[in-house]
Amino acid sequence: MIALPWTDHLIVAPIILPLAASGLMLLIKERHIRAKRAIAAVTISAMLAIALVLLHGAATAPAGGGAAIRTYLLGNWPAPFGIVLVLDRLSALMLAITSLLGFTSSLYATARWDQAGPRFHALLLLQLMGINGAFLTGDLFNLFVFFEVLLAASYGLLLHGSSTPRIKAALHYIAINVATSLLFLIGMGLIYAATGTLNMAHLAVRIHAIPDGDRMILDAGAAILGLAFLVKAGMWPLSFWLPKAYSAASAPVAALFAILSKVGIYAVLRVSLLVFTPGISSDAYFASFWLLFGGLATIAFATIGVLSSKTLSGIAAYSLMISSGTLLATIGARDGAVVAGALFYLVSSTLGVSAFYLLIELVQRGEIDDDALAPVTEPVFDDEYTGAVEGSDDAEIGVVIPGTIALLGGGFMFCALVLAGMPPLSGFISKFAIINGLLGSSGAIPMSTWILLTLMIVSGLAILVATTRAGIDYIWTPSNQAQAPLRISEAIPVGVLVAVCLGLLVFAAPVMRYMEQTTRSLADRSNYSSTILQAPRVQSAGDPL
Repeated sequence: MIALPWTDHLIVAPIILPLAASGLMLLIKERHIRAKRAIAAVTISAMLAIALVLLHGAATAPAGGGAAIRTYLLGNWPAPFGIVLVLDRLSALMLAITSLLGFTSSLYATARWDQAGPRFHALLLLQLMGINGAFLTGDLFNLFVFFEVLLAASYGLLLHGSSTPRIKAALHYIAINVATSLLFLIGMGLIYAATGTLNMAHLAVRIHAIPDGDRMILDAGAAILGLAFLVKAGMWPLSFWLPKAYSAASAPVAALFAILSKVGIYAVLRVSLLVFTPGISSDAYFASFWLLFGGLATIAFATIGVLSSKTLSGIAAYSLMISSGTLLATIGARDGAVVAGALFYLVSSTLGVSAFYLLIELVQRGEIDDDALAPVTEPVFDDEYTGAVEGSDDAEIGVVIPGTIALLGGGFMFCALVLAGMPPLSGFISKFAIINGLLGSSGAIPMSTWILLTLMIVSGLAILVATTRAGIDYIWTPSNQAQAPLRISEAIPVGVLVAVCLGLLVFAAPVMRYMEQTTRSLADRSNYSSTILQAPRVQSAGDPL
């Protein structure tokens, strides 16, 4: 028997493990919450370990050739006729981020959120399955399938815990994503009509031979498909649903949702660099124009939203939009050095926003009710509720800062600095890499580049101003109200995310080298296509040749 090495079977594990575990949970009654927590903990821990093994394998693979790209033929059908999973440096990186966020969100939810409604862990595992599948699939049809899986799970997670704001936001979220799924199907159908394939590696080859009469069908399909991707990525004005939906979600759900917009970014990056590239598609530059200026508009809109937001969850949602706009604009710049910095920024901003969402609930707990949205700039509580210190100002002198407040304040300030891109943290390093790539391009620097640089700096300052204002109101204002105790299951997830962000700072050089290697592999279209289309089938000794 000619068999695959056992490590190659790990490629399918991020899909199979959560699917099997979620099915097992459905057989267990809701009152056995400890059993469900144990299953979720073991499954997600295994997924995280597998993702790190796959990431290490991608990082240590030779830079040239097809060694850095691994395939898994489901059903042993060769590509492009069968379903193929593809693991390269980019997908390995996204798997690691997803598994880490799944681990921290699941652990955080065990403090109380997994008991606020039924089947929380089963839905979370199904969403992880959909996200992992979207990163691993090698064809557009199964990308649509995994999109639907993760969206179906996200509907239930967004509604988890009920409350009027969540129900309203979830209904809008569901309506928008159902319409977007229809656009996805239409665009995919038009592309198949023009090319006869949906395998992305095969598309990169077949697009050369598209007759002129079918070019309009292909361009229309690509435009509609791109529109669906950009809705999911959160580009303005298609992102009107995002702030309300993310603000209404519970803390662990919003922390996991930080990766959802990156699924749209991933799809845009993968398809645009692999298929619709200059010299291959006549509309490549047109698409780059919309990505660049759409990203600029998103940053500008979200910057205004950050400054005008009266809630911490609103600040986090608009900060997420700023990161999406920055990534879209840099992808539209079509420069390898810029894309490498953008990938670094993707990791840093996603982890920073996720940690920020977890901290929001801890900071506001005891201050407001879960269903209330208390303003940051205009306090609605009287002095008796907020615990304003009575007497002279001298009463504040010598007050010892409680340990919980010190930890929350330190974590809050760290996340704010990461999202704002302040030195020397990972947010600054990633933004500096993007700026260096933009200014290091040969030839005259276009006006759009200067606009992007300005917006990146201004948006960072806006986040710093908004988070400082919120920190003063919620953390650093003296209060007589007792702070709720910080549970271990709440502190560890935040600490893990903060530690990883610190790791990005300490190991910035090897991380940046990995991002540069990833960018070069994305640009090598011929290697990607040949590796997938020539992937060997597994044969037994008795199989016919």
